[in-house]
Amino acid sequence: MSEGSAPRADDAPERPRRPWGRWRIGTPAVVLLCGALFVVSATDSEGTDLRPGRYTDLAALTDSENDKYDALQQRVADLDSEVEELAESVNDRVVDRFNRRIERLEDPAGMTPHTGPGVAVTLSDAPEEVINETTQDLNLLVVHQQDIQAVVNAMWKGGASAVTVQGQRLITTTGIKCEGNSVQLQGVPYPQPYVIEAVGDQTELVRAITDDDYLQIYREQAAIPDISVGWDLQLQAQVTAPAYDGLTDLSYAQPLR
Repeated sequence: MSEGSAPRADDAPERPRRPWGRWRIGTPAVVLLCGALFVVSATDSEGTDLRPGRYTDLAALTDSENDKYDALQQRVADLDSEVEELAESVNDRVVDRFNRRIERLEDPAGMTPHTGPGVAVTLSDAPEEVINETTQDLNLLVVHQQDIQAVVNAMWKGGASAVTVQGQRLITTTGIKCEGNSVQLQGVPYPQPYVIEAVGDQTELVRAITDDDYLQIYREQAAIPDISVGWDLQLQAQVTAPAYDGLTDLSYAQPLR
């Protein structure tokens, strides 16, 4: 453009273009996404609150869960009885042979109640006043799963024909696990004190428990005032071990191929 000449229309600076349709595309997409989330939330919640308030009645919640567990246990027992009745009704020599074999193995496998003389060992945490005042390692003042396992293993070594922990029958696949300040058996947590009972020859059971190296250390610590974990061994004229009522299916890992 020469000096003094009037500017031409095509020399005027162009205004920047506004992006076409950003909001016209983005707004419907956001609305559709929100609608999809509402549908998914409604489906997952099945009409209930996805974010319920904090439980204020823990006792009621625990009772409710226990009732559900008891109902499921009863359902399992009913189905097992139905399977047994159906198996007994089959008139077949092969089936009869396997049923006789099952009957012979039921008692040593822990699937039938077992009663007889035996012993009871009770393990418990140190008293609260000792825990509050001691200078010892706090791990020494509570019962751990390995303490219970040591007693159970000593009982098996002493020839026990049946062993229970907190009244629950133990079998070869039973695991004893720590869950916070409680011990879990068959998915059920139990608080201390822990009562471990065995059916068998009392002399052999007591000898096995007394001679166990791990339990000797436990008893020595139980006698130290600053530790004072609970230990009690009692002879029982009759110990009743109920039949194992947990799951018998085995879950195990399989190698990748």
